[in-house]
Amino acid sequence: MSHTTFRVGHLTCHALEGGVQHLDGGAMFGVVPKPLWERRITPDERNRIRLALRCLLVEHDAGLVLIDTGLGNKEGPKFKDIYGVANEGAGEDGRTRLEDALRELGHGPGDVRWVINTHLHFDHAGGNTYRDGAGAVLPSFPNARYVVQRRELEFARHTNERTAASYLPHNFERVAFELLDGEAEPLPGIRCLPTPGHVPFHQSVLVASGGERACFLADLVPTTAHLPLPWIMGYDLEPLVTLESKRRLYARAEAEGWLLVFEHDAAVATGRLGREEKGFALVEQVLAG
Repeated sequence: MSHTTFRVGHLTCHALEGGVQHLDGGAMFGVVPKPLWERRITPDERNRIRLALRCLLVEHDAGLVLIDTGLGNKEGPKFKDIYGVANEGAGEDGRTRLEDALRELGHGPGDVRWVINTHLHFDHAGGNTYRDGAGAVLPSFPNARYVVQRRELEFARHTNERTAASYLPHNFERVAFELLDGEAEPLPGIRCLPTPGHVPFHQSVLVASGGERACFLADLVPTTAHLPLPWIMGYDLEPLVTLESKRRLYARAEAEGWLLVFEHDAAVATGRLGREEKGFALVEQVLAG
């Protein structure tokens, strides 16, 4: 099964498995020493750890809402080897496991009405577009309204030596975005929360209905191993800002009993936050489908 289904009030949500990638463990844990982080996630012979490419599909009254789009099908063999990508779909259309997961639920790309990008890095927005059999790059979800933070799009278009490898123009330049400015609710019960640090205009997405809430964390807390406040990726451009974003979000998540959805944890799809002697931990968790 390529999805994990749960409910938030009257909304049915599906954590969709869009494939995997493998990134350097040292980069994923920054200043955390390897003897500590490898107790939680075992690296391969190239020191890479296995990471999910998980997206969130919400069955909303306004239509299907897809949060992040995975890595897509546009990258070549060298890229896939470097980043350990395995996301090829089973269909004959050349698409990815994300489309397979949608198909498993009885949906096709044309059924999605909203796409929300947490940010525009290749493993979160790569599936915004796809390369067809003739080599053309086209929107993956032709009937959807794509949403992102205005300043994130500007940031993606003006890269430097540090950021250029993560922002690939073919993932966003062919998309007609609807742009947000800070915290916003693009449709009822779907709220975009600025959670800067990984990149300056990163956002997490809060789904709320009937007094219940679930938060798609994206790269604020990419895996359950990153729950401790100071366990922050080396990829984060502003790690001290990430620290404060985590602190603020945890306060609300604990007080309001949020379900947390992890985009990159290869084993755990969702969980709830609780306290233990040394800080925060999951008090319950659901394994990936």
